[in-house]
Amino acid sequence: MLRRLFLTLLLVAAPAMALAQTPPAPPPSATVSSPGGVLSVTLSTNGEGRPFYTVSRLGRSVIEESRLGFMLVGAPKLERNFRLTDQATASHDETWEQPWGERRFVRDHHNELRVTFTEQVEPRRRFDVVFRVFDDGVGFRYEFPDQPQLREVAIADELTEFNLVEAGEAWWIPAGEWNRYEYLYNRTPIAEIGRAHTPMTVKLDSGLHIAFHEAALVDYSGMWLRRVSGQRFTAQLSPGIDEAKVRRTAPFPTPWRTMQIADDAGGLYMSDLILNLNEPNALGDVSWVEPYKYVGIWWGMHLNTMTWASGPNHGATTERTRDYIDFAAEHGFRGVLVEGWNVGWDGDWFGNGGDFDFTQPYPDYDLEGLAAYARERGVHLVGHNETSGFASHYEAQIPEAFALYQRLGIDSIKSGYVADAGQAKVLDENGEIAWAWHDGQHMARHHLNVVLAAAEHQIAVNPHEPIKDTGLRRTYPNWVSREGARGMEFAAWGVPPNPPEHEANLVFTRMLSGPMDYTPGIFVLNGQQPGSRIQTTLAKQLALYVVIYSPIQMVADLIENYATNMEAFQFIKDVPVDWADTRVLNGEIGDYVTFARKDRNSEDWYVGSVTDEHGRVLPVSLDFLDPNRRYRAEIYRDGANADWESNPYEIVIESREVTSRDTMELRLAPGGGMAVRFVALGRR
Repeated sequence: MLRRLFLTLLLVAAPAMALAQTPPAPPPSATVSSPGGVLSVTLSTNGEGRPFYTVSRLGRSVIEESRLGFMLVGAPKLERNFRLTDQATASHDETWEQPWGERRFVRDHHNELRVTFTEQVEPRRRFDVVFRVFDDGVGFRYEFPDQPQLREVAIADELTEFNLVEAGEAWWIPAGEWNRYEYLYNRTPIAEIGRAHTPMTVKLDSGLHIAFHEAALVDYSGMWLRRVSGQRFTAQLSPGIDEAKVRRTAPFPTPWRTMQIADDAGGLYMSDLILNLNEPNALGDVSWVEPYKYVGIWWGMHLNTMTWASGPNHGATTERTRDYIDFAAEHGFRGVLVEGWNVGWDGDWFGNGGDFDFTQPYPDYDLEGLAAYARERGVHLVGHNETSGFASHYEAQIPEAFALYQRLGIDSIKSGYVADAGQAKVLDENGEIAWAWHDGQHMARHHLNVVLAAAEHQIAVNPHEPIKDTGLRRTYPNWVSREGARGMEFAAWGVPPNPPEHEANLVFTRMLSGPMDYTPGIFVLNGQQPGSRIQTTLAKQLALYVVIYSPIQMVADLIENYATNMEAFQFIKDVPVDWADTRVLNGEIGDYVTFARKDRNSEDWYVGSVTDEHGRVLPVSLDFLDPNRRYRAEIYRDGANADWESNPYEIVIESREVTSRDTMELRLAPGGGMAVRFVALGRR
C-alpha cells in the first residue's frame, strides 16, 4: 500500500521536478559577420544583465567578452539589468571619390548590426549600439534615443572595454600627460601599457595586428585607453571642464570605437575603415581646396637663429618674406608660410595668448603689400594663427580675421595651440573662462567651429598641437592636415631628438588616423645645439615626402640650404602631394616601411622607403607599374658609406629604364632611406 502511494506521488511530481530542473533560456543575442566572412561580432548580456560584445576572426576569438555601458553624473550608471530587446541588420557597398587623398576611390563595404539594450528595472532607460563590420576591421558606437527618462545626458565616463584574448607587444604613447600627443612611441608588452592615446597598435603573439582608435569625434571627448588587467582595456574619456566629461542632449551618437585588424602592419595602413565611418562631404563643391607644397619662415626659429617675437632677429620681415615668395615662384611651390607675422609674440605668449591679434601685423611686416606681391608671382601666403591654446580669444577674432585673409588671397591657415595639456582656455555655459584639455569636448567643438568658419571663406585648415584626427576630413575636406605627434622640429632641439625609428613608428600608429604635417626636407642636418644631429640621412629626408602622407607638404629647410644640393632638391620639386593610388610594399612597425604611390595628375609612380637605425636591403617587385608601359626610374639613394650618424650626406642620384616585370633592390643605410620617381615613358 505504502509502496503504491509512493509511486503515485512520484509520478505526479515528476513533471514538476523536470520543469524545475530545466535551465533558464539564455539571454537574447545578435551576431553579424563581415561581407567576406572574415570577422564576426556577437552582442548579448550576461547573467547580471551587463551588455557585452565579442569579436572573432576566421572562427578564432580575438576580443573576448567586453562590456558596454556608461557612468553618468547625477544618475545611476548604464551597466547592468539590461536586456537585448531589438535588433536589425543592413548591408552596404559603395565606392566613393575623395577630393584629395592617399587614393582617389574608396570602397565602403560592410555589414551593420543595430541592437537596442533596454533596462529591465525603473527607470527603464535604453540605448542602441551600432556595429559596422568590414573584412579589415570593426567600428561601433552608441546612440542615445530621445527618451524622457534620459534626455539630458551627463557622462562621467564610458565603461566600454576591449578585452584582448591574446598577449603580444604594443606601440603607444601616454595619455593624460602634459605634452599632448608629442611623445616618442613606447614599444612594450601589452601587459605593460598604462594609459594610452589612440591610435594604439598591437601585434599579438599569433602575428595578428590590431590598431585601436576612434572615428567621427564630434561634440564629445576624445577616448584614451586604460589597461585594467592583463590584456583588458577600458575606454577613458578626456576630462571635461566640470565633473561631466561629456554633456549632450538626446538624441545623439557617440564617436565610433574602431579596431583595424590585419595579418601584417601594411594591412593596417591600407584600411579605409576610419574614413568610411565618417559622413560624406558636407561642404559641397570643394574644388577650392588645393593640395600643395610650401616653403616657410619657420625652421630658423627652431634653430634659434630667428625669433617669432619682434626685435633684431625677427624672422617675419617684409624683405625676407619677399625672398621666400621669389624662391617659391622660381621652383613651383604654391605657398609661403610666415610665422611670427602678427602682434602678440612678445612677452609670455606661451603662458597667455591673450595678446595675439590675428589681423594686426608687426610694423616690419607689410601684410597687404606681401599678399599682393605673392599674387603677382602666382604664390599664396599661408596664414599662421598661434593661439597658445586660448581658443575663446581666437574664436572672437575669427570673423574679422578670416574675412581679411579671404580678401588677401590667403586660402589656407596653419594654426597652433601651444599650451600644456589641460591648459586650453574655453568659455563655459556662463561665458566665463574655463580650463580644458586639448582633446576634451569643448576643444572638439572649437576645432570644428574653426573648420566650418574657414569653409565659409574658402580657407583650408592645418592645426598644430591639435585634437587627434578621426577621419573628419571626409566630411569637411578643408580640414587638410594637422600635426598631433612629434614633428620634425623635435629633430632640431628635442631631448632626446627623434630617433631613426621614429617615422617607421608613425606610419603604423599616428598615420593610421590621417594626414600629418610632418615638415620634412631638411638638407643641413644639424640641430640647434653644437654637435647635435638630425637622425636621418639626406636620402631619407627625400623619402619622407612619399612615406609621411599629407596633401600639404612643407619644404622645411632654410631656402639657402637648398642651393647647395640642387640635384637632390629636384626630387622635392617633382614629388606630388595628391595621389590616385597607394600601396604598402613592405613594413614592420618601428623598423622599416616602403610605399608606392601613383600621382593623381599623371601616369608617374613614386616610391619612398625608410629604415630605423639598422641598414637594410629590401627587394621590391615593380609589379604595381602599368604592364604596358616603360618607365625611367630616377633614383635617390644612400651612398655605399652613408650613415645617419657619421656620414648622412652621401647620396647617389642615378636613373635607369624599368618595367613592371623588374625587381628593384632598395639599399638603405642606418637611419637612411630611398626615393624613386618612375616617369612613364612610351607604351611597350
